[in-house]
Amino acid sequence: MIYKVYYQETKERNPKREQTQSLYVEADGEEMVHNLLRDNTPYNVEYIQLLEGNHLEYEKENADFKLTEF
Repeated sequence: MIYKVYYQETKERNPKREQTQSLYVEADGEEMVHNLLRDNTPYNVEYIQLLEGNHLEYEKENADFKLTEF
């Protein structure tokens, strides 16, 4: 399954919508995504969204779509 993760680059500052970034991760579940990000990044995860069907196809058409591997 492919997930879109919305995050802030640091846990030190309060989240601001204008600074929210996203990445795409392939994993077997949302818990696995949380574990990967916690173990490999300093990111403050805001939201994890499962992408499937038409939504996944739409995201793949975006120039920024690239799966992140840890």
